[in-house]
Formats: sequence, structure tokens, C-alpha cells
Amino acid sequence: MSQPTLTMFYQFDPWGSSIGGIQTIIRLFIKYAHDEFNIRLVGIEDDPQATMGVWKEAEFEGKLIQFFSLFAVPDDNIRSLVPTTVKYTAALLGKDFSSDFVHFHRLEPTLASLKWSGDKTLFIHNDIRKQMTATESKKAILWRRFPGVYFALEKALVQQFDQIFSCNSESATWYQQQYPMLADRVSFLKNIVDNEVFFPWSTEECDRNRRELAQKLGINEDSRFILFAGRLHPQKDPILLVRSLAALANSKIHLLIAGEGELRSEIQAQITQLGLTEQVTMLGPVAQSELSRLHRITDAFVLTSSYEGLPLVALEALACGTPVITTRCGETPNLLSVDSGIVVQERTPTAIAEAIRKILSNLSVYPPEACVRSAQPYEARAVINSVYEDMLKRWEQKSLTTD
Repeated sequence: MSQPTLTMFYQFDPWGSSIGGIQTIIRLFIKYAHDEFNIRLVGIEDDPQATMGVWKEAEFEGKLIQFFSLFAVPDDNIRSLVPTTVKYTAALLGKDFSSDFVHFHRLEPTLASLKWSGDKTLFIHNDIRKQMTATESKKAILWRRFPGVYFALEKALVQQFDQIFSCNSESATWYQQQYPMLADRVSFLKNIVDNEVFFPWSTEECDRNRRELAQKLGINEDSRFILFAGRLHPQKDPILLVRSLAALANSKIHLLIAGEGELRSEIQAQITQLGLTEQVTMLGPVAQSELSRLHRITDAFVLTSSYEGLPLVALEALACGTPVITTRCGETPNLLSVDSGIVVQERTPTAIAEAIRKILSNLSVYPPEACVRSAQPYEARAVINSVYEDMLKRWEQKSLTTD
């Protein structure tokens, strides 16, 4: 019996520096892929000099995969005038990437797949309703200017999918209600964290690394660190976090911002305006190994997003033993326990500052063991294994009926 082929579609270079939860999920679906599957990825290149438009065999995370790049984008962390999604969708049109299994992580590119054969799955990573109605700048998502067009497009495209996975339980329920004829195809899928990369250190190791970082930054060794990691994008609203730090009015608390995006210059301006240049360090994009180190040596990870699905970075913090502070959005509030984090009821600097103050003054109430326990059900290997097992079962059944 031949091997089934899974082809994944997303606008990134898995060997590049593209930041985001979707990118992490795809990388983990490659890392923990079953050996029974041929894995293919249709993406883009970071390197404009790379060869485009042909299948290339390469190794990623110890797996031999086939990679097809449609075009090059040197830095996809910064949005261009024409969104990368539009370019990616246009580049797919007229091509046929039919496969035993097809995985999409954005709706728009599925315009090209209507006539393709294969078992098709759509992953939904945000709560679409809240994404469309969030109150921050309409630039955060251009579809917010044309919600009627988006939902009409969605209605026309979702019917091609054999499975629709949402990492947000409310969003999954909404899709089942919105498309009752597809209700049995829609399900909630836990988001994932790689426990081989994100795990806690001993107290001694955390303290030593914390002192080393303070020395490197030239700040007091008794400084306490809080962390933001992700795209510097209006959805994540890191500027609200900077304003929350100002509201704390505590010079011993130092904010680390790991990530890149279009808000970088605006964040830097806000830091200067609020007199926080000695209390905030912008690190730029960081590798997973460095991010796991940052999670372990910080006292709290803070999410100030206006909408979310279930951000992987929150799971990564918890898996490292670090409590999470989050606004009430996405799936994160549902996974936190009273001893692994705080859900802030109001998206205001004062409310977020109070939550940070509460955790930093009561660290023993939020022990690493409780944080790790909250992340345990989301272990990547187990969740991904269940998806591949189900795919293999469906493929074997289909093979028997067509023989």
C-alpha cells in the first residue's frame, strides 16, 4: 500500500524567521508527523535568490519534506501595501495541488482549491466574530471594512471541507450554528505546546539566568521581569501593555518585548513618551530556544490582545512554569486556574497593572507546578498524534473501498 500525502498551505518559510502561532503549529505538524505520511508544504521564501515554483526536498526538524515556494518575501513580519495573503492566493490560482490530505490555515487561499481532489481540512485560529467586531484600528484586519463580503466568501468556500478545526471553543460552536449542514464536520481542536522545548527549570537555574540577563541589560539584579512575545500588531495591542507598565509606577519591573511587526516604531515612541526607556527592552524576533529561556526567567507573561483563538505563546509560558495574565479573549481564560494566572476583566492600563502587581507580590500563589499542570493537556505530540491517527484511519478505509 502506498503512503498517503499531506500537503499543507501557508504563506511562510519554515526555515525562516516568520513569527506567529500558525507558523509554529505547522512546524510542529511537520516535527511530529507520522512516518506513514509524505509531507509537503506550499509556502514562500525568505530569500529572493532562491529557486521558486518547483518542488524541493529538504530536511526540517529531522523530517524529510517537499517544499514548494510560490514567491519571496524578505520579511513577512512587516505587512506590505498588498497583503501577503492576497499575493499567496493569487499565486495559487490556476495550479492543482490535489493531495490525499490538504490542510489550509487561512480561508482566502482556498479559492484556488475548489476543484482539487483530496480530504480537505480548514484550521481556524481566531474567533472570527470577535475579530470582525474588535474596536481597535480597522488596519488590524482589512476584512473588517467589508464583513459582508468576507462572510459571503466564507459561506461559498467552507462547504468544500471535510473537516473544520477551531482552536477556540466559542468559535467552533458558532460555526456549527452558522453552517448547520456542516455541523458534524466542525470540531474544537486543542492548540499545542512543544514540551520538548518549553519546560520548567529549577529555582536555582531560573535565578542564575535572571541575574545574568539583568547584568547583560545593565539593570539592577533584583529587577523583576515580565514578558510579551508575538507579532507587534494591533490585535496583540502591545502598546496597551507599555501603558500598563507606566500605570504600575514601579522602577524595579522590567518589560521584555520579543517580536517584530508594524507597531515597532509606535511602541518605541510610546516608551520614550512615557519615560520608560530604562524599563523596557525590545528584543526583536527570538528563536524558540531563547524564547523558552525568557519564559523561565520572567515572573509573568502578559497578553493584552483584543481578540484571540488560543495563543500558543500562552501555553508556552505555562509549560515553562510561568503564570499568565490575559485579557478576557480567546480560549486562554478557559485553561487558566486560580493558581496559574489571572484573567483581567477590563482592557485598561489600570486593570492590567493591578494584575501584574498581584502576581509579582504573591509569586508563591502561582507555583510552576500549577502552571505546567494547566498546559499539560495541550502537549503537541499527543494532540498531533490523534490528528494523524484519524487521518490514517480515514485513508485506509478509503483505500479499501476503492480497491
